[in-house]
Amino acid sequence: MSLFDDDFYSTRVSAWSPIRHQRVRRRRKSGSLPDWVVPAVGGSMATMLAFALIGSALLGSDSTSSGERARPPQSIGTDAQHKMADPVVQAAEKVGPTVVSILSSHGEDAQWGRSFGLGSGVIFQKAGNKVRIVTNNHVIEGSTRLEVITATGERKTATLVGSDQISDLAVLEVDGSGIQQIADFGDSDQLKPGETAIAIGNPLGLGYAPTITKGIISWPKRSIPVSLGRGGEPDWEMDVIQTDAAINSGNSGGALVNLEGQVIGINTLKVADYGVEGLGFAIPINQVRTVIDSLIQYHKVKRPYMGVVTQDLRSFAGTDVLKLPSEVKNGIIVLDVTGPAEAAGLKTNDVITELDGKPMESTIDLRKYIYGYKSIGDKLKVTYYRSGKRATAVLQLGELKDK
Repeated sequence: MSLFDDDFYSTRVSAWSPIRHQRVRRRRKSGSLPDWVVPAVGGSMATMLAFALIGSALLGSDSTSSGERARPPQSIGTDAQHKMADPVVQAAEKVGPTVVSILSSHGEDAQWGRSFGLGSGVIFQKAGNKVRIVTNNHVIEGSTRLEVITATGERKTATLVGSDQISDLAVLEVDGSGIQQIADFGDSDQLKPGETAIAIGNPLGLGYAPTITKGIISWPKRSIPVSLGRGGEPDWEMDVIQTDAAINSGNSGGALVNLEGQVIGINTLKVADYGVEGLGFAIPINQVRTVIDSLIQYHKVKRPYMGVVTQDLRSFAGTDVLKLPSEVKNGIIVLDVTGPAEAAGLKTNDVITELDGKPMESTIDLRKYIYGYKSIGDKLKVTYYRSGKRATAVLQLGELKDK
C-alpha cells in the first residue's frame, strides 16, 4: 500500500524481500574496526533474497604465508601466450580499472561513533574534470558522506548526482585526475542463456583491488517480485539478469561483464539461503542507460503519478462489503485517493479492474503499466466498480514528487 513514493525495500522478512545489510561501526576510542557479521537468514524461509551489501571494513591486500613455497617461475612467453588466449583475462583487464569501492558514512552514534557501508561502482563517463560512477541506490542510501577508492588505491570524496529507489540505481561524481579508463557498455538485449558472464566488484571489503568471478548468464531477463513499501508484500517487479557468477556482500553496484569486456549489467541482488548456490541478479545495462541519463539531467527519475493508495482484491478479506459482481475476482481496491485520481472522481473502496482497457489484477500490474507505458501528462482511462456498478473515469497523470 502506498502512493508510489514510499521506501523501496521492506525491512520485514518475506519470500522476495531483501534483508538489509549490517553497517560497520568504527569504535570511537580505539579507532579499530570490529569484525564483520553477515546478516542471518530466517530459517523458516524456503528462499530469501539478500542484497549483495557489504558488512565489513576494507581489509589489507592478501599476503603469502611464510610457510608457503613459491611456485616455479614460468617463461614470459608462456605467460603472454596464455594471457592472449584467455578472453576472461582480457575482459577483466579492460573493465577492472573502472570498478571502484564505495565507502558510505552514516552519521554519528553515541556509543560506536561513525558507521560505514561498503559497495562497488563502475566509472562510466567523463564530465570535464570529473568522472561519473554508477552504483546501487541501496549502497549510498542514507549516507552523510561518500568516498570512492579506485583500483589503484586512491581515495576520493564523492558527491551524489542523483538516485532512484525503484530502479535501485545512483550516480556519483568524483575528481577525474589520474583516471584514464572508462567502462564500455554493451547491449543487454542481445544476451543469450549460457554465455559467459564475469562479475567484478569488491566483496567483503577484500582490499581495493577488485575481485573477479566467472559464470554464465543463467537467464537474460528474469522478473522478481520485491516490496516497495514497509508492509513486506510484493508490489513491484524488477527485470534482472540472472547469473551464477559468484556475487557476495560488497558486489552491489559492481559490473557484470561479457567476454568482449563490455558491462552488461550492474550487480544488485542474490538469493541467500541454506542449500542455495549461484543465484545472483544484475540490472540490465540497457535499463541502466535510461535511468542514469535521467539522474544526470534531473537528479532523479521523472515518473507519472496516479494518486491512489491500493490493496490487491485477492488479498482482501471481507469483499462482500464491496458488492462486486460474482465474475469480478481480481482487481485493485482503492484505499485512498489524492491528486489526479481525486480530481477524476475516484473514491475509497472503488475497485480498479482495467487501465486503458487492459486488465489489472494487482498493484504490480498497475505500477508496471503506468511506469512502463505512460508519461507525465498522459490521459489514463480507469475502469472500476463502485457499489457493484461498473464505471469509467479519465484522469491526467501528474508528476511523482519527492517526499
